[in-house]
Amino acid sequence: MSQPKLTFLAAATPAAQQSLAALTARYGSVSIEKADVIVSLGGDGFMLHSLHGVMKWNKPVFGLNLGTQGFLCNEYDEKELIERIVLAEPVVLHPLAMGATTIHGDTKEAYAFNEVSLLRQTRQSAKLRVTIDGIERLSSLNGDGVMLATPAGSTAYNLSVHGPIIPMGASLLALTPIAAFRPRRWRGALIPSRSRIQIDVLESEKRPVSAAADFTEVRDVRSVRVHEERSVGITLLFDPKRNLAEKMIQEQFVE
Repeated sequence: MSQPKLTFLAAATPAAQQSLAALTARYGSVSIEKADVIVSLGGDGFMLHSLHGVMKWNKPVFGLNLGTQGFLCNEYDEKELIERIVLAEPVVLHPLAMGATTIHGDTKEAYAFNEVSLLRQTRQSAKLRVTIDGIERLSSLNGDGVMLATPAGSTAYNLSVHGPIIPMGASLLALTPIAAFRPRRWRGALIPSRSRIQIDVLESEKRPVSAAADFTEVRDVRSVRVHEERSVGITLLFDPKRNLAEKMIQEQFVE
């Protein structure tokens, strides 16, 4: 790629808006339809929103971190942006596809680049049955809920509830309980990314549960089906010395 045309997406924060003005003045900006690369200005949350918003254009995204963690972004620097983008290493993310059916019979579909999570809606614990590729693996999981995380999402919410970090390219998903009460000794599982998972909510009216695919939430679900959607993908660009694979390895050695 030589002299790529850029378009900028910026969070609503003052820092991101100031950066948008400075970078646009320095590098110019074209419409998203004419751009070769989309530059996201914000933190991981804004990057996640950006990924969902630009999927249909199938164009690479280079994130500049103006948030807290910036795991999906690169270090912020206004200098040599074009050179960095030309030398950047690509990583293709495939989202999870969620189909959530409510107790009223409605079905909502959504994608998740980080995780699909099921969470109790009230003071009562969720009671869930987990089936993988047609085989019942857990007849009853009691607790706050459960999540299915991608490798890219394994360092986010999944890590905070003591789920494993999955290296990029491992072709695995993390199935992680959230404050499990029963079975007490179950700490989750690593399953092949080609798996098809169904989670049924037992006693769904007495113990209501919501499902969320990244930031798309469905309330009062009865069952949720999840699989990795390989036909959909989006490319993230990273500086070579701090690419996503390296970040995920480093995260496992944080003191």
